[in-house]
Amino acid sequence: MKFSQKYLLLLPVLSVFLLASCKDSTEENDLHYNWKERNAQWFAEVYDAAQASISAAKAQYPEGNEWEEHCDWRIYKTLLKSQEVQGPSTDYIVCKINERGDGDWSPAYTDSVRLYYRGWIMDENYPASKDNMKVFSQTYYGDFDKTTAAPIAMPVTATVEGFMTAVQYMVKGDDWYVYIPQQLAYKETESDAIPAYSTLLFRLQIERVHKSGTGMPGWR
Repeated sequence: MKFSQKYLLLLPVLSVFLLASCKDSTEENDLHYNWKERNAQWFAEVYDAAQASISAAKAQYPEGNEWEEHCDWRIYKTLLKSQEVQGPSTDYIVCKINERGDGDWSPAYTDSVRLYYRGWIMDENYPASKDNMKVFSQTYYGDFDKTTAAPIAMPVTATVEGFMTAVQYMVKGDDWYVYIPQQLAYKETESDAIPAYSTLLFRLQIERVHKSGTGMPGWR
């Protein structure tokens, strides 16, 4: 039995439709579809919002660093690159101060810290928000309670570049949210529950800072 010419002409159109349908279906079912670009967009949006808030505070409080008392956002360049060159936004971390500590000094590259943390990645749904995030690692469960939570002791250099940079700007008692672009996190490498090219969000709470060579006493 032979197909008519009319049906033969329809076959290429039908093939394109089926391929497109399969592609759309695959994209909808692939939870990490366009993951790199979506995570880059998320960080870019946070960076722009922080920069706008900092610029507004500096304009309102132009004397010295007075603006810092009136703005909870900070943007810091990775300490592993020259601070003399501007560089792209992905050379920076974005920090939101949740609570200011009373420590006198920040840890150096060779020091150690005791801290509490919770880390999130963007959920497969976008846009990212506090209600649309997935915990990938944490040192406590449920709502944070300092009376029951136990901090983890670690060298400043024990984790990714963005985390390490944030800690070196913090003091004892600081409680920050830290946004780390994929370039200062795991980049193209998948790590446990973290897909490659993920932007990371941490809540970091510094319990103690320990100078290199002084030992690490108990935390209670």
